[in-house]
Amino acid sequence: MNQFFVTAIAEKVSALKTAAYFRERRERGDLADFDTWLAASPDLEPEAADALRNN
Repeated sequence: MNQFFVTAIAEKVSALKTAAYFRERRERGDLADFDTWLAASPDLEPEAADALRNN
């Protein structure tokens, strides 16, 4: 039972650290820079291996 609790706590700590990481990354992000980067990307069709399949 002790191992169960330790594993559950470790998973919770991991989830909290992940959420904090993404929150910090979001705060550093700049939508204007993203829009600039996206506008500079070529407007090409995806390669065959990357295309979505319609099933």
